[in-house]
Amino acid sequence: MSSGNQERTWAMFCHLGGFCGYFIPLGNIIVPLVLWLIKREEYPFVNEHGKEALNFNISMLIYAIVSAVLAFVLVGFLLIGILFIFHIVVIIKATMAANKGDYYSYPLTIRFL
Repeated sequence: MSSGNQERTWAMFCHLGGFCGYFIPLGNIIVPLVLWLIKREEYPFVNEHGKEALNFNISMLIYAIVSAVLAFVLVGFLLIGILFIFHIVVIIKATMAANKGDYYSYPLTIRFL
């Protein structure tokens, strides 16, 4: 595998790591964080995608907590459903962009890093 292919593959894994949160508590933050920390110095492309994936997943965690609180007034149930679908769709879009070698900027993301 060439360096460019490896770089794109690691960037894809940073985005796909967001799905780990459905199986492991906080996995959507831990997996992209670990991948980013391991490969950010080696691959600038992974550095950018890793930061983007981390920012997005931290933002989604905040939105999910707010939605859970709003579930007490019934509005949050709808928001949680919308967030779930949104999360899946944009992670797939970001993964496809990384696979093509393009940069992707997630919508509705708070920039922490």
